[in-house]
Amino acid sequence: MKWIAGIGLFGAVGTPLYSFGFERGWLEVTNVSLRLGEGDDASPLQGLRLVHISDIHYGFYWGREQFVGLVERINRLKPDLICFTGDLVDSVPDDLMSCLSIVQSLEAPYGKFAILGNHDSRHEVTQVVDFWAESGFKLLINEHVAVEREGRRFIVAGTDDYLNGSLDLPLTLRGTSEVDDTVIMLIHEPDIADVCALSYPQVKLQLSGHSHGGQVRLPLLSALATPPAGKKYVSGLYWLGDRKMPLYTTRGIGTTGLPIRLFCRPELTVIDFV
Repeated sequence: MKWIAGIGLFGAVGTPLYSFGFERGWLEVTNVSLRLGEGDDASPLQGLRLVHISDIHYGFYWGREQFVGLVERINRLKPDLICFTGDLVDSVPDDLMSCLSIVQSLEAPYGKFAILGNHDSRHEVTQVVDFWAESGFKLLINEHVAVEREGRRFIVAGTDDYLNGSLDLPLTLRGTSEVDDTVIMLIHEPDIADVCALSYPQVKLQLSGHSHGGQVRLPLLSALATPPAGKKYVSGLYWLGDRKMPLYTTRGIGTTGLPIRLFCRPELTVIDFV
């Protein structure tokens, strides 16, 4: 009985301490290899390294010191392209703009792109927009950018937020070709992927965040709770529709609601196109 009581006490006390004090800051780098196309139809992304970041939630137990460490970690990975899929802030702290020089030091020869998340749009969105405008990132709001690489091009497209913004996929992809273009689509909420997979063949990959992977997961029970539009594709790599469009949902960097993670480490995703 003493052993049982001791184990129960350890679980009651140790689990919150572990989830707040340790796992919440225990960043995992996930490496993913993707092949899009074969032979003469090989993707213009072949040989490119993309780093996918999401859900920093700056201001909610995540601040300048953590930002410095994250940026140093990303630069050591030597990305060709960096994509951020929303929720830079949890609320808008007074010192957000003091992090500009940190973010400006991120290096990616083929560009740095960002979109808004539901938390960004819930608060004073103009501050977030101003931050990205000065950071060296291109903020995409229902628009796309063509990137030239070795005589070919690919497209990075990004939508406004689905929950608190005005997501418009036709506007985002206007002017792209269903036959000739290779589009990386950035959408904060992953469950929108079904529309991309079924209706827009030029979208060859969707990157999303939002779900935090559940943030708290239990063995055999998976995620305890997930947010609206983040319930179907919660974490990791999925292949959707008849053409098997890949979607990657990252668990993100920060936390919201409660400053804890359990069996759901924060994630930095590295995608190598082979």
